[in-house]
Amino acid sequence: MNGTVFDGLRQQVRGKVITPGDSDYDSARAVHNGMIDKRPAAVVRVSQGADVIAVVNFARDNHIDLAIRGGGHSAPGFGTWDDALVIDFADRIGVRVDPAAQTARTEAGATWGDFNHATHAFGLATTGGIVGTTGVAGLTLGGGIGYLSRKYGLSCDNLLSADVVTADGKFLVASETENDELFWALRGGGGNFGVVTSLEFKLHPVDMVHAGVIIYSVEHAEAVARFYRETLAAAPEEFGIFLAFHKGPPVPFLPEEWHGKPVCVVVGMWTGEPAEGEARWQPFLDVAPVAGSMVAVLPYPALNSAFDALHPKGVQEYWKADYLPELSDDAIGAYIEYGSRIPATETAVHIYPIDGAVQRVDPSATAFVNRNMKFAPVIAGMWSDRADNDANIRWVREFAEALRPYGAPGGYINFMDGDDQGRIAENYGENYARLAAIKAKYDPQNLFHVNQNIKPA
Repeated sequence: MNGTVFDGLRQQVRGKVITPGDSDYDSARAVHNGMIDKRPAAVVRVSQGADVIAVVNFARDNHIDLAIRGGGHSAPGFGTWDDALVIDFADRIGVRVDPAAQTARTEAGATWGDFNHATHAFGLATTGGIVGTTGVAGLTLGGGIGYLSRKYGLSCDNLLSADVVTADGKFLVASETENDELFWALRGGGGNFGVVTSLEFKLHPVDMVHAGVIIYSVEHAEAVARFYRETLAAAPEEFGIFLAFHKGPPVPFLPEEWHGKPVCVVVGMWTGEPAEGEARWQPFLDVAPVAGSMVAVLPYPALNSAFDALHPKGVQEYWKADYLPELSDDAIGAYIEYGSRIPATETAVHIYPIDGAVQRVDPSATAFVNRNMKFAPVIAGMWSDRADNDANIRWVREFAEALRPYGAPGGYINFMDGDDQGRIAENYGENYARLAAIKAKYDPQNLFHVNQNIKPA
């Protein structure tokens, strides 16, 4: 598509319209997943909401596919698309905190690193993922699982309102009191219903946390996993911890002899009474021989960005996920079998708890329906060399198949890959029909389809 096609759009927006031939086109079309090599017709670095309205209207009227990019972390690479118009929020990263009301409003391009930096100045936070470079908007619209989930619920449970540009170019505010059906759908339904330009969250007092990263040889994984399961079942919600399998990362507290070897890891934080922190972590230091550990009082943002270096932009990515109603002995066996053959240092096999506050929200209260599950695991296949793509994709798929008998239908939408479109309806279960009806109301022509797509009823 010739760049001159967008001359009219350039006159309607203040942001930069980048097309093939521009010197920054290749960097503008790239997303976090280096496996994705799409060539959009144009990338628009929007400067404000008026630009978003103009781009939505232009794409709709000219029958051009539309992709939306916040943080650009979508594993399937939905922040870019061949021959599409891309709305890129890279320049819209502002976060405004109201410490008295304990709320924060963020623009759609902000990452959790941006958000946590702003809120930590006031000793406040909300649930926000595990990797600091993840976009706030994308994570929240898919649900939002993080260290604070057990205590404060999902990111979407803490969403107070959102500004949205719909397929007809209208600007709407969605909240419990305005456009409440749209607000219901945004909390877990992904980017199916419009372009979210800003989000308002409630915050909680979270400042310094007693963080822990404890690494064991994979030969002790069965004892560690069973102990994790039993401890979590009885632990206060202030203990936000997850079980993981990695290759030993090159971190200072892990002896070099363990670098690159399969390991089992427990990661998380205690946000309760500070004096209890050491006692909460000590049983994990005692349950099995420890290869390396870091247990310390840290600022919450430091823990929330601890995995950033293992997830650099340009890494090859292929993900799979199911929910787990229980971390059964058989499931643990599958984790040990495949975790002992983990293919790359960047690959992250994490088992996140979604109990506590997550389960106190009724499954019909938001689009995120899977409130009766205890765990949301992910097999986040990531590696640096394209030559390893076939072998590593095969490992991820075989691992997912081995876990499937112990899981439940569907999987956390933010962990699904591009070939999981056939699982969307089962993921939303009893909420899918309502989501499809809302989609038909706000986007009857499915303009917003470059996503884990909910088709209009």
